[in-house]
Amino acid sequence: MAAVRRRSESVSVEKFAEGAAERQELFNSIAPVYDKLNDVFTLGIHRLWKRWAKEGDKVLDVCCGSGDLSFLLSEKVGINGKVIGLDFSKELLQIASTRQHKRSQSKACYKNIEWFEADATNLPFLDSSFDAATIGYGLRNIVDRKKALEEMVRVLKPGSKLSVLDFNKSTSKLMCTIQECMLDYIVVPVASWYGLRSEYRYLNNSIKEYLTGNELEKLALDAGFSQAKYYEIAGGAMGNLVATR
Repeated sequence: MAAVRRRSESVSVEKFAEGAAERQELFNSIAPVYDKLNDVFTLGIHRLWKRWAKEGDKVLDVCCGSGDLSFLLSEKVGINGKVIGLDFSKELLQIASTRQHKRSQSKACYKNIEWFEADATNLPFLDSSFDAATIGYGLRNIVDRKKALEEMVRVLKPGSKLSVLDFNKSTSKLMCTIQECMLDYIVVPVASWYGLRSEYRYLNNSIKEYLTGNELEKLALDAGFSQAKYYEIAGGAMGNLVATR
């Protein structure tokens, strides 16, 4: 039985690794137009992130992509704070770094950002290192979501918060239909303009395979957070999970 269990665990790990590698390749391929497409797909809502970090905080932005949320957080924590932007896509991080270099000429606070290429399920940081953490449109694309949340519990200080922004997997048939229409008739066609039709077709399935608000709350609690509350926003098209360490 032990041998069978070890084999089963080995197969499970291999499947996780294979899925993660495929998604890493996907995000590397869309890196050049990732920012423009995000604006189109979310109608700019990802720029309305709630700035709940405070001056001087050290904040972690997981799955930071090209750095949008990292820059918002940088302005909030100021020159005495610190923002760590982490992603597994080298290409997206290169774009984020280039944007930082240009923007830091006008705002000194942007110099407080440091970029890390790493896996969200194996964060390269010490326990209780951060005052707050964010993950925008990233948890849905992580194969082992519970492990990622466990890692964020580990690196957050007691009492600090994690904010998870993403598309909402609605329990409303009407909202599901609206989302499917948006993806089929707006997202994929726009992506095709950039030659990325096949890369963005995964979105519809990724939302269907994602978790509902209640399921996300339970997952966060199972991962070790003391409190978790999910908020539907943008008429239920988007959702924000706020979890307390």
